[in-house]
Amino acid sequence: MQQIAFVTGADRGLGLALSAGLLERGWHVFAGQYMPDWPELAALLGQFPESLRLVPLDVSSMGSVRAAAQAVASSAGWVDMLVNNAGVISTTSAGSIREPQDYDKIHWLYDINAVGPLRVVEAFLPLLDRGQMKRLCFVSSEAGSIDRCRRENWYGYCMSKTALNMAVKIMFNHLRLQGYTFRLYHPGWMRTYMEGSKNTKADMEPEESAAQAIPFFIEAQADEDRLVLRDWQGHVWPW
Repeated sequence: MQQIAFVTGADRGLGLALSAGLLERGWHVFAGQYMPDWPELAALLGQFPESLRLVPLDVSSMGSVRAAAQAVASSAGWVDMLVNNAGVISTTSAGSIREPQDYDKIHWLYDINAVGPLRVVEAFLPLLDRGQMKRLCFVSSEAGSIDRCRRENWYGYCMSKTALNMAVKIMFNHLRLQGYTFRLYHPGWMRTYMEGSKNTKADMEPEESAAQAIPFFIEAQADEDRLVLRDWQGHVWPW
């Protein structure tokens, strides 16, 4: 049976690299597309016209998420692995508490980084129920670790990733008993466009992180009953 993945935020960066890596391994990929004018995902489609399908997706809109799930249902009928990768950051988060906070941006970060994956899982569960793997993957961040937090700013982004981690734990408590398996991944500091322009100062290209993420996502783990946040080097992060 063909293995099918749905990847959110696949336009560029890690989402694009994950989609490409899965395609190269023979997966059929439905790629959630938010920026239809961005060229890289269309170029990937040219390389894999039979196994890649682009699906419009805005994770901040329940209507958009439901429409994406319906498009996949009409085409494939099931999903084996869901990769919740879509995420945003805001440079206005850099101010300390002694500076005025941009609360509209904080709400926006929460809506996409923490609530967005909830919308996607809710809409895609019927498709995942019919898949063989029942694998739920989430791209989080060390920024969500309370124990390891040393920052004095970036409230919105860090809090949104901590909220995501809690949401995944609650889902794990419920869905693990129904045969679902979970992956929570910190991809490291990548040269992506999350701040608008490409961050050339970061440690690695998205393809380097994706090369570590994909085996973690698709291979069985020794203890599927333990939820961990694992990074691109294989290290487990404290909550």
